[in-house]
Amino acid sequence: MNPPAAPTNPLATGCPSPSALRVATARAAHQILEDDRLFQDPYAIASLGSATAASLLRDPLAHNDIASRSLRAGIIARQRFAEDRLLRAIAMGTEQYAIVGAGLDTWALRMAHTLPAVTAFELDQPPMQEWKTRLYAGNGWTTPRNLRHVGTDLRETTVMVSLATPGGADLSRPISLSMLGLLVYFDNAAVERQIDALRQLPAGSTITLDYRLDEAQLNPIERLMMQYTASMMAAGGEPWRSSCTPQHMNELLTGAGFEVEEDLGPAELNARYFAGRRDGLQIAGGGFRYLSAVREVGR
Repeated sequence: MNPPAAPTNPLATGCPSPSALRVATARAAHQILEDDRLFQDPYAIASLGSATAASLLRDPLAHNDIASRSLRAGIIARQRFAEDRLLRAIAMGTEQYAIVGAGLDTWALRMAHTLPAVTAFELDQPPMQEWKTRLYAGNGWTTPRNLRHVGTDLRETTVMVSLATPGGADLSRPISLSMLGLLVYFDNAAVERQIDALRQLPAGSTITLDYRLDEAQLNPIERLMMQYTASMMAAGGEPWRSSCTPQHMNELLTGAGFEVEEDLGPAELNARYFAGRRDGLQIAGGGFRYLSAVREVGR
């Protein structure tokens, strides 16, 4: 993926997570700049908070350079990828959805009335959850009754522990997990611990995640783009700490009892989500991969 625009200053916006705001801004820009949308999100712009929303509305084309377009394509493709997999799980009877590292995700707001039987658990650090709760109140949004904000620091615990306490999820029943834009901020050992803990999930549970590809598997141009982007993330106070090969990620998930369904790079994602677009929106560069997996029966 190409380098994104310079990180937003969280002190200017009040948002405690620059990466969460950057991702949400890309999703909101998609609602303004593209007529052919991968998903409709009427909450996207207001979810940024007044200052960032006003800046985006005043000059949306500031987010339409080549690098920003590539970043936006990657973010909206992974959102659509995760939500498509979730809908398949719900069709098979899953009624719990955990968005791990939720940031400013709006799924619960968008689907509260359409899928009221599905309980959504949004896991993130307490300061982010507190800011988001104040944002909802300031926007006049009622927190959906089927949404639970779970404040947790996953550097100190696991997703499984957080879902059980304080989340209150029923871990005897299948649950669908989304872990997007998360694992890259853990070191490799922490990634392995988090995935290994998922062996406790019941059969039928699903997961979607993204991971950074090892630089050795990138071509020279992609490697330079990855290094530049990584340096920007570090300068913004959120350094990338992990990378993986598809083979090793498959081994980790298999060891935790999951069967990998899809592990897609930019070429596959562009073919699925951006083929034939008149605006030319697509992902450039091969630095991240998006994966879905299901917990197998009897494992």
